Order: sequence, then structure tokens, then C-alpha cells
Amino acid sequence: MGTSEQDLETTDPLPRKSDKDLAQRVGDALSQRGWTLATAESCTGGGMAALVTEIPGCSQWFDRAWVTYSNHSKVTLLGVPEALIEAFGAVSEPVVCAMVEGALKLSRADIVVAVSGVAGPGGGTAHKPVGTVCLAWGERQGGIRTDTFWFPGDRHAIRTAAITQGLLGVWEWVCKPALA
Repeated sequence: MGTSEQDLETTDPLPRKSDKDLAQRVGDALSQRGWTLATAESCTGGGMAALVTEIPGCSQWFDRAWVTYSNHSKVTLLGVPEALIEAFGAVSEPVVCAMVEGALKLSRADIVVAVSGVAGPGGGTAHKPVGTVCLAWGERQGGIRTDTFWFPGDRHAIRTAAITQGLLGVWEWVCKPALA
């Protein structure tokens, strides 16, 4: 599993005032590279897209979003294979990887972030408790990275942490040459 929300407070690679500030910094980084972003969201219900569209001028770097909350929508809108969902569950790294692949095929975005998780209060299992969130980031030029996190708290806290981690991952990906 990845980093918890509590750990993120001390290991955050991008100090900022708010998540809106994070979205602005992501937008600035995307603009500097001439890239556009798309999101494919399940448990966050479009929260990442809502946050980035609060930023004036985001149409220069934000292409589109999919909210694929149900398994059916993941299959029909993003082309996630049903067999993948059956084998691993909707909250899994293989599924968010397939969400990224589908979004890259269906958009003009240079980078995509996808998220699926168990936000609660119900739906958790011993293997995937409430707070389990899978994220994937992928670039049109190749490469997909996935990670699984466990975020504590209620539904709102889990969804907020997933949005933050998703955007942090975009920022890290876009800025990776500058960070090397």
C-alpha cells in the first residue's frame, strides 16, 4: 500500500496553501510543457475535474473528464474489459490502468489520471477496507504508473485525499524532468 494521509502531511513534495493552489500549480506545470490533462474518476465523482475547472484559463490545459462510477460505465465509456473487473475488482491497479489507457485513446490529453476506491462508509472488505484508493497516471508518449493508498477518515476525507494524491501524481509526472 502507498502512503497514508497522515504521512502525506510530512512527505508532501509540493507545499501549498490549498488544493486549489495545487490545481493551479498543476495547471502551470502542464502549460509550461504544452500538455493537456484528462481525468477518469470513480470514487471521487468528478472532484478532480471540478477542482481544476475552478482555475481560470484551465481550458488551455484541461481536455475532459469521465465520471465512471459504475462498473458498466467503466466498460462502456472507457473500454475497461469486464473480465478485468471480474478478476481484480473495480478498485484495483489493473482497472485504473485500463481506465488510463481508455482515456488516452478517447481524448487528446497528454496525461491522464484515473482513480477508483472505497470511500465508505460501507463497501469495504478485509482485503479492500474503506479508504482503499487505487490511482494511475499515464502519458500519451508511453508509460503508466499505478499505486494503491489507504486514506483514513470519513467519506469526504477519503475522497478529498484521493483528489489531492491524484493531482500530486500529475504534478510529479509533469515535473519529473525538472526534479531529476
